[in-house]
Amino acid sequence: METETKHTDKEVLTQGLKKMGISLVLMFAGPTLFFLVNINKEKDFYIPLLIVSFILCGLAIFFAFKGIQTIINSMFGKKN
Repeated sequence: METETKHTDKEVLTQGLKKMGISLVLMFAGPTLFFLVNINKEKDFYIPLLIVSFILCGLAIFFAFKGIQTIINSMFGKKN
């Protein structure tokens, strides 16, 4: 009887790490933009930049979850 051992899929792992890298950048960009927008409340572009900062924060959370999910799938394989 030959048992098959599962190995980490390196291509899928790299995709997951790229998603986590994007998430890391967005985790700094979103709150930094939010802080800068709140300092300059009297500027003309206050509302559009505030919306963009919220979108960046949401994308950071999304890419973090997708990155973790991809890394887990690379280690354990997809459930069928």
